[in-house]
Amino acid sequence: MRMKNVAAKQEKQENGLFYPATNGKRRDRQGGFTLVETLVAIAILALAVSGPLFIADRAIVAAQSAQYQLTASYLAQEGIEYVRAMRDNAYLAAYQTNKTNNTAWWNGLNGFLTGNSSSSIMPCVSLLCTLDPTRPMGAGVFNSNQALAECSGACQPLYLTSTGYTEQSALPGAVKTPFTRTIEIGYTPAMPDFAEATSTVSWNFHGTMYSVEIVDYLTPWQ
Repeated sequence: MRMKNVAAKQEKQENGLFYPATNGKRRDRQGGFTLVETLVAIAILALAVSGPLFIADRAIVAAQSAQYQLTASYLAQEGIEYVRAMRDNAYLAAYQTNKTNNTAWWNGLNGFLTGNSSSSIMPCVSLLCTLDPTRPMGAGVFNSNQALAECSGACQPLYLTSTGYTEQSALPGAVKTPFTRTIEIGYTPAMPDFAEATSTVSWNFHGTMYSVEIVDYLTPWQ
């Protein structure tokens, strides 16, 4: 009897492994991962993968935002340069009549701001106009086939073609862009030798409105 008890307390050796005696029954120690362990492993893997993916997504968004910002800056500057070109054309037209620089600059600016010629920007004084450089130089009412035209309701967006940006969606290969450009001239007769030109480009990016605005001052400089 005593020998049996001692034998029951001894560990059995089988295939190089020790197993405690269990009343003749072998205890099975082979098993797999539990459900909790599997879920924890999946969570750790998801966190390890989602971090770099989030950083890559933010980098792409930042690059696209910078691209839009740069494009809008160029479009706004183009609007200012176009208004300057119209003023210079008014000066050259006045210079053909009077070869004196001072008089030509004065008459040119006066005609540019208040005249009725194609070089006048009068339709855009205190009103929003859009700019389409593919049309003939000048300013007019909506659908007047002039480069500068008053907005009819909401100003039209810009379309990109092989020749540049335009408002004409029917041109071959025209692709709609998120940009809208407006030109406004601030002028008062109390200051006849001074005008303020504002070129604004706005766009929507991921549900947020952005804009770039450039202001220039026009005077009868020589």
